[in-house]
Amino acid sequence: MTNKYAEDGVNVAAGDDFSAFAGSICQQSYENSPYVKVTDLSQGNFRGPRGWVPRGLSEDCILTNVMDGIGTKVVLIDAAGSYIQAAHDIVAMTAMDITRYGGLPLVFSSILDVKTLGETGSATRQAAEALMHGLAQVARQHQYVLLTGETAELGACVGSENPDATLAFNWGSAMTGVYHPDKMILGDTLAPGQVVVVLRDTFRSNGISSVRKALAFRYGEHWWSNPDAQGYVAEAAIPSTQYDRFINELHGWFTPNLKARVRLRLVAHLSGGAFRSKFGDLLKAQGLSAELYDLFDPPLIMQLCAEWRGLSSEECYETWNGGQGALLVVDRDEANVVIQAAEAVGIDARVGGSITHQQDFTVAIRSKFDGNRIQY
Repeated sequence: MTNKYAEDGVNVAAGDDFSAFAGSICQQSYENSPYVKVTDLSQGNFRGPRGWVPRGLSEDCILTNVMDGIGTKVVLIDAAGSYIQAAHDIVAMTAMDITRYGGLPLVFSSILDVKTLGETGSATRQAAEALMHGLAQVARQHQYVLLTGETAELGACVGSENPDATLAFNWGSAMTGVYHPDKMILGDTLAPGQVVVVLRDTFRSNGISSVRKALAFRYGEHWWSNPDAQGYVAEAAIPSTQYDRFINELHGWFTPNLKARVRLRLVAHLSGGAFRSKFGDLLKAQGLSAELYDLFDPPLIMQLCAEWRGLSSEECYETWNGGQGALLVVDRDEANVVIQAAEAVGIDARVGGSITHQQDFTVAIRSKFDGNRIQY
């Protein structure tokens, strides 16, 4: 008998098969974290009920939850074929929204919307499976529990500017973690003379619409199929660096008494709005300013996209991160501890500026795009 739902664009069998696969990925992560105890009440039903409770943490901890996605970077990921790395972006976008306030991210769930999952063994199905395998790798490496998730074939409701995309998808997620009232990082201990340690990165998951437009200006409307563009597409799709466990460790989450190694005065995640909102607004709330005199150089692909798109330095640092994905404000005498700890886990870090007291509440940047001084 003809399956009319399949004719209408939804392959229920394929969806069930993929959900079972994704469910097994989740189940394999349940022992990843020493701070999470999962109770599986599903009786073998991969869409059944599961829950968790914190373990080994202070009773004063409170639960929190944040949500985010990776936006239009999915188009770059598909064009580059870098599906296995995509989870780095989606985990970074959610986990850092907890870490930057002093919290500890622990449990991850997501919803993957696709145009189609394709048939078993097809390039489309293999791409979707690579997303999940990559997620398992990130969770295992950084001790996250993948509690649950959902996948939906939405047909025409999920599109791509590339009509020939192998996998047209959107990926959204939620990260649950904990805060401790005595460990919040709110910027309320900022003071002039403290230094800004910058952590190197390339594009994260923000400002990608401008990257795609830059590629279109340089390589044509169908940039994803232009052989001359492929190397640059791969560079633009490089995944976000994971800073969370490094910052969590500095902040003392993994010591018995929760004693921090350094006093983190502020953590700024340079996502949407970058220096103006993700850093500047936090400073302004405390009546302070910053001089950023030695940022990392933007990666070559970022410099080229700025040139192709015709962006000014000011627009670059407001749209993108300029080559650093996060800023940590610490006391000057603790900066070397942060830098050495970062280097020990493969993160490039250096002192890139300082906190100042200026009545105009300014973030001043010595641009590494053109050398000019810009102010927000």
